Amino acid sequence: MMHGKTKILIIEDDLDIIYVLKEHLELDGFEVFEAETAKKGLKILEEEAPDLILLDLNLPDIDGIKLCKMIRQKSDIPIIMLTARDSLSDKVRGLESGADDYLVKPFEYLEVAARIKACLRRVKRGAPQQEVFEAGAFKIDFNRREVHLNGKSIKLTRKEFDLLKILASHPNEVLSREFLRKELWPGKEIYPWSRALDVHIQRLRQKIEPDPEKPRYIITHPGVGYRFNPEGD
Repeated sequence: MMHGKTKILIIEDDLDIIYVLKEHLELDGFEVFEAETAKKGLKILEEEAPDLILLDLNLPDIDGIKLCKMIRQKSDIPIIMLTARDSLSDKVRGLESGADDYLVKPFEYLEVAARIKACLRRVKRGAPQQEVFEAGAFKIDFNRREVHLNGKSIKLTRKEFDLLKILASHPNEVLSREFLRKELWPGKEIYPWSRALDVHIQRLRQKIEPDPEKPRYIITHPGVGYRFNPEGD
């Protein structure tokens, strides 16, 4: 048994939605915190350290996309975006801002519960055993989710680490964009023209490349995909 209840933070300005979600989540054994504004949500995030956030796209004080980016700067907590709009651009914007998943209103609670459980499973699953990748300038502990570059610790978000892990699991192999998209967002329909993958590649390069404009470790193969070159030569 897990020690203590799993904490869910709902950041949503529709009180009816908060009420229904909270009632069902508490019946399922979750501890629920709610915030009708982004500001209150950030305060609860700091004080309670929830395990997952349900985040509305439209908030009265700060746009949900902007708030998601703010949270991602300091935390890799799973975030499921709630949106009243079903447009492709909203879904892509949500994923590009760092959300792990999205739900379109109106939604059934059973679907919410399934998405929450799937997100939490992915977080807890990690690597099945102790695995350490060591090559060139890199030491990557897949189990501890730690990255050292030239002996220096590099802090990555969860998605950035997941991307680096995929690349490092196939060193010096050219991985197609389609393969990377499916590995990063399993079960999600990410359209070929989405820039979500490019955004994560760019963010990862900012953290590991000596010169992100002239990458040595994550090499672009135009029209195909990317290759991880741990030697940097």
